[in-house]
Amino acid sequence: MKSILTLVFCIFVVCSSVTAKETTYNKTNFNKALSEGKIVIVSSWIKYCTSCASQMKVLKKVVNEFDNIEYFTFDVTIKEIAKSFNIQYQTTLLIFKNGEEVYRSIGETSKDLIYRAIQSSI
Repeated sequence: MKSILTLVFCIFVVCSSVTAKETTYNKTNFNKALSEGKIVIVSSWIKYCTSCASQMKVLKKVVNEFDNIEYFTFDVTIKEIAKSFNIQYQTTLLIFKNGEEVYRSIGETSKDLIYRAIQSSI
């Protein structure tokens, strides 16, 4: 039983780290993208979150299918960024258009739903 739990834990750790997670958000680039009229997507993550990795994987693919989009990510434990967006949970997805937040979800990992959210924001 102990070896099975160890195996499950190892699989969990490997799966959660498949997508590289790094903070790409900074206020200057965020404001620049908004001022250029881009659709801006921001997502939050935390180190061992598998749904965060799933969402980020979808977002990296989906944003490449659209023009005029800028995508930023950040570790939700960076309180200054989280507070500026009023984000309390990992796997939070925000979409901004014309400087205004037009979409917010928590835990969304479905490619179809994320695709529709982005498409409706264009």
